[in-house]
Amino acid sequence: MLKSKVSSARFLVPLLVSVLAMPGFLSAKTISPDFVELAKKLNPTVVNIRTAKNIKPKQRQQHRQQNPFGNNLFDDFFNRFFDEMPQQRPRREQNLGTGFIISPDGYILTNNHVVNGADEVMVKLSDGREVKGEIKGVDEKVDLALIKISDKEKLPFAELGDSDALEVGEWVMAIGNPFGLSHTVTAGIVSAKGRVIGSGPYDDYIQTDASINPGNSGGPLFSAQGKVIGINTAIIAGGGGGIGFAIPISMAKTVVSQLRDSGKVTRGYLGVRFQPLTPDLAKTFGLDSDKGALIAAVEKDTPAERAGLKAGDVILEFDGKPIIEGNELPRLVAATPVDKQVKLVIFRDGKKLDVPLVVGKLKDGGTGSPSGSSNESDKIGITVEELKKEMADRLGIRDSKGLVITEVKPGSPAEDAGVSPGSIVIEINGQRPETLAAFSAITAKLKKGDVVRLLLRRPDGSAYYVAVKVEQLP
Repeated sequence: MLKSKVSSARFLVPLLVSVLAMPGFLSAKTISPDFVELAKKLNPTVVNIRTAKNIKPKQRQQHRQQNPFGNNLFDDFFNRFFDEMPQQRPRREQNLGTGFIISPDGYILTNNHVVNGADEVMVKLSDGREVKGEIKGVDEKVDLALIKISDKEKLPFAELGDSDALEVGEWVMAIGNPFGLSHTVTAGIVSAKGRVIGSGPYDDYIQTDASINPGNSGGPLFSAQGKVIGINTAIIAGGGGGIGFAIPISMAKTVVSQLRDSGKVTRGYLGVRFQPLTPDLAKTFGLDSDKGALIAAVEKDTPAERAGLKAGDVILEFDGKPIIEGNELPRLVAATPVDKQVKLVIFRDGKKLDVPLVVGKLKDGGTGSPSGSSNESDKIGITVEELKKEMADRLGIRDSKGLVITEVKPGSPAEDAGVSPGSIVIEINGQRPETLAAFSAITAKLKKGDVVRLLLRRPDGSAYYVAVKVEQLP
């Protein structure tokens, strides 16, 4: 019996070895790296960032305005009462985060939300020294900031990798300052790529199960080869665990180079408003899949109009890159150099067409939305457009005029309230905004904390009310 078991083992061991040696079963990307050596090598490139923001006290209102009786009898009493109240004092608000050195001359990359509004930035190096940092530039849309420190000697720096080549299942390691605990190392794998979490117009996050917590923001996510492939930015916590999200380093590279050169970022621009291409919509256009970006509107005097793009065109490829999900298009356009000629592959009237286009420059503060044909309300998280008959027919909406909601931002107050794209805006707090100008005038008066009553009409004609709490989205 013992001899039989030994024989079986002799047979199984070579079989197991041969299976593991099969192409693609094990590779350098899937074998667990030596995290001890990686941590020793990379820890010196990571820094802790401490910011301070001076908060001024609110100015006290004039005392006479506080008198509810409107006469002089009680003025002395109210003046004495308010004068004796303790005065508010200026205070300093502090924040902690992480960053990493990307060049020997002291450039540091971190998140914009780590340093946003800071009056003072202090950088603590791995050897314990603390030096003052200068903010060279920020990009709010991608949540990145570039800091510069000066040092007599060359600083250790992290090498930037290629996040485009990253694959789901690869080992990754994060180093950061979670909960103020400096230089903490955690490891995990890449759980997903291309995640959209509703944080901005260019969402494209790497998802990882490597432990990331408050204070890790702005820290590096390293590959098994010791190169930075992401910037840890956001977390979704709950159920005793958490999911971390990192900005792909390939996206950050173009931003960093512009921040270093000019302190600001210039992005490409088409001048189109697109919407998700659903399977049902794809069928109505004669497409056999829902891959691509459906153009809902084209702004006048823009690169899109000059190239001959029209509402109803479906963009299948941009500059040689296929559009799988519609939300990929803004990222690709934004990362394209201004004035570069690119080729678009579109689907129109049952045919594929090649369309040459010269990419324009996105105006400061813009997101690629065509002004005059649409309006974004970040306060409640919706985008509306003036409804045209052609769009109404395609969307199956009975109305042929008015304002239609073309986008509801994920995680926004509007989504929480149950607002759905394709709904017609009938009223806002009892007022009927029949034009984009009227819509903008009403929403401009809304303040954080207000509750807005919307009367909407679904594509099938049924009306419904929703109450949406106003807040400024990131």
